[in-house]
Amino acid sequence: MTDQPWQDPRSRAPQPGQSEGSFRCPAPEAPAGAQPGGSAPAAQPYGSAPAPQQPNRPQQGSGAAPGAAQPPVQQPGYAAQQPGYGSQHQGYAAQQPGSSSQQQAYGTQQPAYGTQQPGTGSQHAPHRGAPQPGYGSAPQGSAPHGGPVQGAPGYGAPGPVPQQSRPGYPQGSGFPGAGTGSHPGTGAQQPAPGGYPEQRAYSQSRLRPSVTQEMRSRSQIHQHSGAQLQASWTQQATSAMRREDPTKGADLARLIIGIVVCAVLGLGFLLILLLGALSFRGVGVIIVLLSLLPLSVIIGMVLWFDRWKPQPKLILGLCVLWGAVASVIIVFITQLTSIYALGAFGIDASGDVVGAVVMAPIFEEGAKGIFLVALVLGARKYFEGPLDGWMYGTLIGAGFAFTENLLYLGSAYDDYQSQGLILTFAMRCVVSPLLHSTFTGMAGIAIGLAARRGSWWLTALMWIPGYIVGAFLHGLWNGVATATDDIDPLASIAITLVFSACVSALWFGSGLYLRHEETKQTRLMLGDYANAGWLTHAEVDMLGTWKGRRAGRRWASQFPGGKTEMKAMIRAAASLSSIRERILGGVGGRTEIARERFELDELTQARSRLMASARMPARRP
Repeated sequence: MTDQPWQDPRSRAPQPGQSEGSFRCPAPEAPAGAQPGGSAPAAQPYGSAPAPQQPNRPQQGSGAAPGAAQPPVQQPGYAAQQPGYGSQHQGYAAQQPGSSSQQQAYGTQQPAYGTQQPGTGSQHAPHRGAPQPGYGSAPQGSAPHGGPVQGAPGYGAPGPVPQQSRPGYPQGSGFPGAGTGSHPGTGAQQPAPGGYPEQRAYSQSRLRPSVTQEMRSRSQIHQHSGAQLQASWTQQATSAMRREDPTKGADLARLIIGIVVCAVLGLGFLLILLLGALSFRGVGVIIVLLSLLPLSVIIGMVLWFDRWKPQPKLILGLCVLWGAVASVIIVFITQLTSIYALGAFGIDASGDVVGAVVMAPIFEEGAKGIFLVALVLGARKYFEGPLDGWMYGTLIGAGFAFTENLLYLGSAYDDYQSQGLILTFAMRCVVSPLLHSTFTGMAGIAIGLAARRGSWWLTALMWIPGYIVGAFLHGLWNGVATATDDIDPLASIAITLVFSACVSALWFGSGLYLRHEETKQTRLMLGDYANAGWLTHAEVDMLGTWKGRRAGRRWASQFPGGKTEMKAMIRAAASLSSIRERILGGVGGRTEIARERFELDELTQARSRLMASARMPARRP
């Protein structure tokens, strides 16, 4: 026989008229010195010591003539179950001249042994007796002729399948056709101790009859006897899926509730506008417009402060509507009830001192601030710090001031006609439009300081210090206004101007300082992601400063869709800053960590899309 490299017989192409998986291995070539009609010596396992040759002798009582073909002598490790093969192998009982034995198909009944070879479309099994993995050495724990070593794990026993590396795929990452077995629904099904695939219990439908283990035992499914299933395509498809926001369901519920509440309060606001326009002796439309003027200015200023990390417009609208409608109703009911209750004890609560200085601040700041508590408990995701609380409190106070100005302007016109209307408009809408916004903003700042850390009950209780500060400032303002009613009008106006200027300075100063601190905190938190490799430090400077954001948007606007992706990166970076601070404060738990991964993916994808857009021709040089 010519000295040629070994080749698996099944790797040869099938002959015409013979299917690829059914052709049989040819009879082995007779060794030198073999007698015609003699049986072929049994093949030895690859890498094992050869067995001594046995002469062909007729068996006693068989009646076979000398020289007739005898059945091959069974060698150890051939007819028995070979470890690692998963099937019963038949020896080389090839049909020789003069022999009556049937030729056995090579590799038959090997359901658990075929593996897909790279670059081929058919399954090939390694040569019997070939050590695994590789062909050069015997497996650890095996004896000559393929027999297992006593005390060693059986060759081919169920165990982890080593991942082979392929061109274009990183080592250990899993390539097409090689399962990981670590993710449900992906990779190969790892066999259980009994040789079966990994078992898993699936949830049952409540609308269908229950399926019990006894029912499964009666109607068993024929076990798959082939190679372990490879489903690495599911891993690749899963990795290509876009990560979903873990709070998506809760956000949808909050959105529905917000829309319903906004619709109800919106109807109440429209009713107030309609009643105001039809009242006040034909000048109701003018009074409504004069009341809307300071409200519009305050809303515009809040939107200017909200540019760093814009909050949902639905929440901003709810704050205005709550202050203009709900809080006014609550104040009317509670204050009227208190007047009658105190009157039963002989206390007159309707006067200027008790009613304006004591009762009005308590009930008004309570009615306005209660919505801040509900907001931080129900939508803490959007109540991320003192700046948010300051903006929400400002809008609630502005809404309340709108309805109050509507009533005061109408009353001044009824009492003093146009002169009273102009004077009241100047004092309330021009000189002191930020009073209620400042008072309620104090409660919002206090809640915002606790929103990023601490438990929910601590966040709710932090409303109390802010409520006390707001109510004190409110009572002080009402007390000054009441005390200056009996003095010279010019002196009264001067005192009012000074006090109003102090309150307005407090409001502006608080907003500017809180926004400045927000930018510093953003850079600090984004620095953690830069140190972890998610961002570069240049990107931190770009996304964490006003100057950098403007430069980034200006540069990205040169490319198609670039400005949109830059805005997406800015939004994701601002969200990550708040999320990171909440995680460090122990707020949110696993949900907050999942949100962090989602926002990191959003930031990475936006950067990739921006870089792809930057490779396209620019709109201008």
